[in-house]
Amino acid sequence: MAGKKERNFSPLQSKMHEIIFEADTQYGKVFDIFLIIFIALSILVVNLESVPSIANNYGAFLNGLEWVLTIFFTAEYIFRLYCSYRPKKYALSYYGIIDLLAILPTYLSLVVAGTHSLMVIRALRLLRVFRIFKMVGFLNQGSFILRSLKASRDKIFIFLFFIFLMVNILGSLMYFVEGGSNSGFDSIPRSIYWAIVTMTTVGYGDISPQTNLGQFLAALVMVLGYAVIAVPTGIVSSEMYSEAKKKQDITSQLCMNCGREGHDSDAVYCKYCAGKIDIENHPMDDEDRTF
Repeated sequence: MAGKKERNFSPLQSKMHEIIFEADTQYGKVFDIFLIIFIALSILVVNLESVPSIANNYGAFLNGLEWVLTIFFTAEYIFRLYCSYRPKKYALSYYGIIDLLAILPTYLSLVVAGTHSLMVIRALRLLRVFRIFKMVGFLNQGSFILRSLKASRDKIFIFLFFIFLMVNILGSLMYFVEGGSNSGFDSIPRSIYWAIVTMTTVGYGDISPQTNLGQFLAALVMVLGYAVIAVPTGIVSSEMYSEAKKKQDITSQLCMNCGREGHDSDAVYCKYCAGKIDIENHPMDDEDRTF
């Protein structure tokens, strides 16, 4: 792998990398904790700005605080690029894209009004808390659910396709029954909307049948809705049981080569790219590092 070393790091870059990217170090953990506080504060500012009474009295202060936080996040993003072993790979990674999207809305608001509210995307950056505080149990359960959903995706797709056919048939039938005398069912798409709302047991009540036949059909759809809810629950529960039988302990350790998580607790090499992941016991060469 000679010749793949991307950057020659200065002592300053190495120290910044340790602080910004290494959540296992003392200074890195402190930095990430402050970062999470600032992220939570920025989300609070966006929410408060949407309250008219607060915006009228404290709008200027909140706007100023918003810009201070945005400048901080912008500097943080630039520093991450500056001290990354592979800047391009960081910029195109999940966290890199989210970090960039977190600062763009404020600048876009200078050109397009209202876009600053998109800053709530910064909430996604709070996912870093799982790595910072080593909440491996939460990561395990999250991966467990995702694996179960992925394993049952084909069955769920077929189920959703069946539901799509059912609401179209029921909506068309209700339009035939109620369309001539009930203004709520004035079109098939409108009737399909009623079928979806009724079958999912949401029951807004904004459209309701008036004829005896229509009410009988609505009652059947309501009962059918409870059966429909049970199907995907059973599918996913079955897959979760299967996953539980083969479940292994998962760590929150990032692979320094591809940046992915979800490795077994006894893993030394990444199961996605074969790069080393046990940094403490297996130090990595610069060419194997990601960020």
